[in-house]
Amino acid sequence: MRTILAVALLSASGLFAQKSPNAGYWQQHVNYKMDVSVDVKTFKYTGKQQLVYTNNSPDTLRRVFYHLYNNAFQPNSEMDARLQAIADPDSRMVITTKVGDKTTKTSRIAPLKPNETGYLNITNFKQDNVAAKTIVSGTILEVTLAKPILPHSSTTFTLDFDAQVPLQIRRSGRNSADGIALSMTQWYPKMAEYDFEGWHADPYIGREFHGVWGDFDVNITIDKTYTIGGSGYLQNKNEIGKGYEDAGVTVEIPKKAKTLTWHFFAPNVHDFAWGADPEYIHDKIIGENSVELHFFYKNKPEFLDNWKRLQPKTAEILAYYDKNVGPYPYKQYSVVQGGDGGMEYAMCTLITGGRSFGSLVGTTAHEFAHSWFQHILATNESKHYWMDEGFTSYISDLAMDAVLPPKVKEDEAPESPFKGAYDNYFYLVKSGKEQPLTTHADRYNSNTAYSIAAYSKGEIFLAQLGYVIGEEKLAQTLKRYFADYKFTHPTPNDIKRTAEKVSGAELDWYLTDWCQTTNTIDYSIKEVKEAGANTTITLERIGLMPMPIDIIVAYSDGTQESFYVPLNLMHYTKDNPFPKLKRTVLKEWDWAHPTFTFTINKPKDAIRIMAIDPSETMADVNKANNLYSK
Repeated sequence: MRTILAVALLSASGLFAQKSPNAGYWQQHVNYKMDVSVDVKTFKYTGKQQLVYTNNSPDTLRRVFYHLYNNAFQPNSEMDARLQAIADPDSRMVITTKVGDKTTKTSRIAPLKPNETGYLNITNFKQDNVAAKTIVSGTILEVTLAKPILPHSSTTFTLDFDAQVPLQIRRSGRNSADGIALSMTQWYPKMAEYDFEGWHADPYIGREFHGVWGDFDVNITIDKTYTIGGSGYLQNKNEIGKGYEDAGVTVEIPKKAKTLTWHFFAPNVHDFAWGADPEYIHDKIIGENSVELHFFYKNKPEFLDNWKRLQPKTAEILAYYDKNVGPYPYKQYSVVQGGDGGMEYAMCTLITGGRSFGSLVGTTAHEFAHSWFQHILATNESKHYWMDEGFTSYISDLAMDAVLPPKVKEDEAPESPFKGAYDNYFYLVKSGKEQPLTTHADRYNSNTAYSIAAYSKGEIFLAQLGYVIGEEKLAQTLKRYFADYKFTHPTPNDIKRTAEKVSGAELDWYLTDWCQTTNTIDYSIKEVKEAGANTTITLERIGLMPMPIDIIVAYSDGTQESFYVPLNLMHYTKDNPFPKLKRTVLKEWDWAHPTFTFTINKPKDAIRIMAIDPSETMADVNKANNLYSK
């Protein structure tokens, strides 16, 4: 049985050591100890929390902030107000009614009764055994410290809390549509992050998260009929049973006992989540590098077959990510039925189970990928959501293409796994509702614009980067990014600098235009003109965003060749993406000149077809003008 000591030794050995190539980098650290008691009849719970907070910053802190996420699920909360104000609220969080031609969407939070809301009340807050002043503002607890926390010093906070699990509306809640009793996410008083930008005490209105790295030591006392699956390693397997116990050990629970206490330890994570239900089936298989893959799902006929078939696919997905990003550093991961849709957490995910097999595998692939792109590479999700959701979408689409490839007719070429992302992005551009990726996740005018920006435009950042520096260099970039920045909080500049170090290209222009503006890419073949025995080609840059250009020319005699136009801003020539074709590298095209002309040493009549970006991985918003044919 893995003990706390064993995990602590693993942590101390360097597996989880903070490591960043950025000079002067620092991050805060937390150690949580929590004892929680749950009343499954009233859906209320009480707890005590001890938090050792280490200030690794160069700053003296005179106050700290905690997140109280449960408070969002109350009438007139900021989350409720946002649902009522936004033009396209999350369909899971509203009640849709239609009378005649009129459709009305009403917040599901607004009509909650007192016994249906969520809340998290804090009492007896102390710093090093001295009372500290606290103020609650919605989902944020502000604490004026009893004494300042000096740079490179630690302090201990203790508090009591009582809480109520809300009806399942978004992520956290009780009695979900799948019939899961408890989806316990964002359930505890959680220290807000303080980094080089200062405090990130954002109110919770339903978007993303940011957390402090640390260890979680959690005791959960609950009705003995319930099974728990979630973050961390169960420390008392042989007391609990429920499919956790070591082989050959008989677990005997005293008949008079009404509850069991589950003891979990999660090392070096920035969140802790769990699901609980009296009808959970618990299966376990062993994946790559002896990682235990746990599955918790409702014992109902409509779920059984798909959840059994999911298990070997999850092992394949783990192996794919290990190979293409980096080794999963923990020895456990749990797929837990619960919540709404799917949401990633430390060492686990909570997803709904009543879906097709393909959807179940696809959702698991996406949420599991978040273990790399969020729970190991922990970007600030509120500010850099596109690095979280977009990079996850990129690698999970590739994984799905490998472990559950789509059926393709013999006479058809397979679609790019990124086609959906590009189609979504083009739709957003045409809608006129696009906002820059630097927009805070909470500040988007619509959910549609946010979702396409986060998932699709973020995914294209990587897919298109493969076009810019070459696919092999992109693959190397992802592995080095993981190796250099794991267990830290990387920023957009970090992925850019990693790609620059791997490739040798200058990429500031790429990060700036794609992420900080809504500039679009639009190149055209403006003119194909006969020049004696030769042909002159004039290309035009119509959009504001510059790019290097790949061109393939197919001739009437059946031969083909490629041409490459480097971008002067890059100071770089990528490897030939079409190694079977002769390639001519032309002179650089500087951004200030809207046109570029070059010569082909063949007559115009010899040219059958010419195409800009035949791979279609450049996000050119008007592909119609990328093609010339006679």
